[in-house]
Amino acid sequence: KNWSDQDHCAFVQSHLSDMLELLLEPEQLTASSHSTHSSLVSYEAVRALSFLIEGGVSKSRMVHPLHELALWQPCHGQNGYSKVSRAFSFPKLESWLRSCLTTNPFGMTACLKSGKKLAWAQQVEGTTRRAKIACNTRVVPEVFPMVIMSQVYKQTLAKSSDTLVGAHVRIHRCNESFIYLLSPLRSVTIEKCRNSTFVLGPVQASVHVHSCDNVKVIVVCHRLCLSSTSSCTFYILTPTQPLILLGNEAVSFAPFHTHYPMLEDHMAQVGLATLPNYWDSPMLVCKESGDTSVFRLLPPSDFYTFVIPFEMEGDTTETPGGLPHAYQKALSQREQKVQIWQKTVKEAGLTKDQRKQFQMLVENKFYEWLVQTGNRQQLDSLVPPAVGSKQAAG
Repeated sequence: KNWSDQDHCAFVQSHLSDMLELLLEPEQLTASSHSTHSSLVSYEAVRALSFLIEGGVSKSRMVHPLHELALWQPCHGQNGYSKVSRAFSFPKLESWLRSCLTTNPFGMTACLKSGKKLAWAQQVEGTTRRAKIACNTRVVPEVFPMVIMSQVYKQTLAKSSDTLVGAHVRIHRCNESFIYLLSPLRSVTIEKCRNSTFVLGPVQASVHVHSCDNVKVIVVCHRLCLSSTSSCTFYILTPTQPLILLGNEAVSFAPFHTHYPMLEDHMAQVGLATLPNYWDSPMLVCKESGDTSVFRLLPPSDFYTFVIPFEMEGDTTETPGGLPHAYQKALSQREQKVQIWQKTVKEAGLTKDQRKQFQMLVENKFYEWLVQTGNRQQLDSLVPPAVGSKQAAG
């Protein structure tokens, strides 16, 4: 249960002894690789644990890594630290950690429970589902804030906001939605989402997509990681090879193919450029690492540009870095067909009534196509809400 801080804490508590034994030097272990009452945990080992555990003193909002707290003089009697050996008594250290461990007060559960609720999504008629969007900016210390979006259903949600700048964004169980987060972000996790499109501002660290089905992700990011996804397409610009972890199938990669006015400014803010770009060089990091059929590069014949339908201030007017030749050629050929079609209609010599009848026929066919492809929902959801219904700022 990745979204439960209580489950995280319970997992660490139940495996704490095993974790500490992994950090012991060989001479501190028995023949069966277990600790003894006299085993010592080195300062370096506790420093390594700071990767997983941090905390504070009393009710101070200041957060310290574990090794700094462990060296604090008043704690030496409880955690068994010896200045002579620069090590901790294994049983005392374990007991001290167990007595002090608590759930993360700035984690996802706490964010949804006590963070600022953001009314970014509209309540959908005819469904009991309720979108939950929250930010913990008000309660966390001076670190990157967290924004959580859960259960957004059949909606288009678009934001470019100071709340998002530098945020860790967690998107959970969103279905049949179009989500645009057009700000420079720190990291993004997309989990258990289906039949949705995510258009993200540049991501300074990683985008991790897990247990998703039939989603499209459009992003410039430092790193992309995939696990347990099915039938997902990624339009990306990235200076590192996308990592395909365990359990994926029918993954498609394509070049980043859109822009919005502030995109290049936001890329500069997070330190991302157009080169190098390894969108087409994924790395399989899993048991099936010899099975390249897990992914494909999107055929140019299936490639279309994506228009972000919102007005903003800014200077970016085209896709940063352009498109690979094969994809640009496919777009140019498609544009030529449209021009030939328009010329044919113009030269057909239709009467006024015939032109009107022909226009109605084309519009009807276009409407049928919108319904069949599901694009009608996307267009309808772009209509601004009524004057009386205001979305909360933030």
